[in-house]
Amino acid sequence: MGVRDNQELVRQMFEKAINERDPSVFESFIAARYVNHDMPAPEPGPEGLKSVMGGFFAAFPDMKIVVEQTIGEGDIVCTRGHFIGTHDGEFMGIPATGKKVHVKYMDMWRIDEGKAVENWVRLDMLGLMQQLGAVPGP
Repeated sequence: MGVRDNQELVRQMFEKAINERDPSVFESFIAARYVNHDMPAPEPGPEGLKSVMGGFFAAFPDMKIVVEQTIGEGDIVCTRGHFIGTHDGEFMGIPATGKKVHVKYMDMWRIDEGKAVENWVRLDMLGLMQQLGAVPGP
C-alpha cells in the first residue's frame, strides 16, 4: 500500500468505526499486535482500541471526529482535527454534565500491510477538563 492508500485507510477508520459506530472496522483496520502508546488499553489489538473508544462513546454518545488534515510519509499517517460531543455519561470519574465539548487532537499511525500496528495520540485533555468544569478555565 502507498502513502495515499494509508491516509485513506485512516480516514475511513475514523469515519466508519467512530462516526458511524461500526466496531467491525476495528477488526479490519487494527492488527492483533497493535499498541496505542499514549492511551492505555487493557489489551493490545482491536479489542484494546474498542475498549478505549467504548469509554469515549459511553461518555460522549454523540461523539464525532472531524479530520481536518492528514499527512503521510512512508508507513506513517498523521492526522489533525477535533472531536465534538455532549458529555452525557461518566468520563474519568466526572459525572455527566450535559455540556457540549470541542476537543482538538493530533495523532500518528504506523501502518503495516494495510493495518495499524502503532498509534500515538495527543488530545487537549486540559481543554476537555476545563470544558467539563473539572478544572478551572482561562
